[in-house]
Amino acid sequence: MSRRLFTVLAALVPAVLLLVLATSATVPLVSMGPGPTYDTFGAAEVETEDGEVERVPVIDVVGRPADETAGALLMTTVAVRDRLTLVDAARFWLDPAQVVVPRDQVFPPDRSRDEVRESNAAQMVGSENSAEAAAYRHLGIPMQPRVEGVEPDGAVAGRLEEGDVLTSIDGEPVEDATSVVERVGERRAGDEITIGYTRDGREGSTTTRLQSAGPDGDPEQGRLGILVGDSPADGTDVDITVDPGVGGPSAGLVLALAIVDKLSPGETTGGARVAGSGTILPDGTVGSIGGIRHKIRAAHEAGVSEFLVPAANCAEAVQDPPEGIRLIEVSTLGGAVEALETAASGGRPPTCG
Repeated sequence: MSRRLFTVLAALVPAVLLLVLATSATVPLVSMGPGPTYDTFGAAEVETEDGEVERVPVIDVVGRPADETAGALLMTTVAVRDRLTLVDAARFWLDPAQVVVPRDQVFPPDRSRDEVRESNAAQMVGSENSAEAAAYRHLGIPMQPRVEGVEPDGAVAGRLEEGDVLTSIDGEPVEDATSVVERVGERRAGDEITIGYTRDGREGSTTTRLQSAGPDGDPEQGRLGILVGDSPADGTDVDITVDPGVGGPSAGLVLALAIVDKLSPGETTGGARVAGSGTILPDGTVGSIGGIRHKIRAAHEAGVSEFLVPAANCAEAVQDPPEGIRLIEVSTLGGAVEALETAASGGRPPTCG
């Protein structure tokens, strides 16, 4: 082998090794950018027990006729790409629609991917429950407290069931989930408590002793070991089904608006394509979310011209938004409904910036 050829090969080997590493070895970075959008007036794809895929309405009204909807009301998401190679990271870093951040910011080192996924799913369930409660309150539908879940080793395990409507505590009527939480919160661990309820139209009651809140709370504080939410007293119910890959709390606002549209006459969106994001509390308060700029871009790519932005996110949202999209500022569910009605009638709703 000639010296020149040997020199060339000696120079090529490190270069090839570097290329292989750059295109195969992963780096502790993730990219974040615009994710898929989902129309809450449409359907979600879910897998059945036999492995088939079926389409189910995102918002399915039970117990009363649903109002017809028009236009679109889109949930927006952030796409997170993990296991990046050095080449991937460089490519996404150069893309103005993407942000590259340390992996620990998205996936904490003390939690597995499955734990993060389970946490996001739990936050979505809480968001759905809050969206229902906020929509019912906005529409003035009378409410009643209902058991949404029972801990297997809780104080009332085997006594109360999911779906039971709570009617009283120690003989005093309870009107909603808040009053149940307040009544139980007044008691201490070990106190005896009697819960009145109805199940399938039949009245019942059960007496038990409250458990301790445990190491994560006041050990002297009593707890029942149930998840309680509000349900309409007139029999109205809403089943919410979202794509299994969507998690977190930020769909609350849009889900609440979709429920309001389905349960009231007229078109909340005015028949337009609208998108948004925001957490929501049962009283209708809209809270801030993460990734607002990615979600606005996702909505713009989906052909949306109106985007609902939590007031707390406005300062970030106005930083280089896409052309042709109006950023409507909202702080409550009622304010969001009013702003959309104003926009639909050709008026000027409150906007960011």
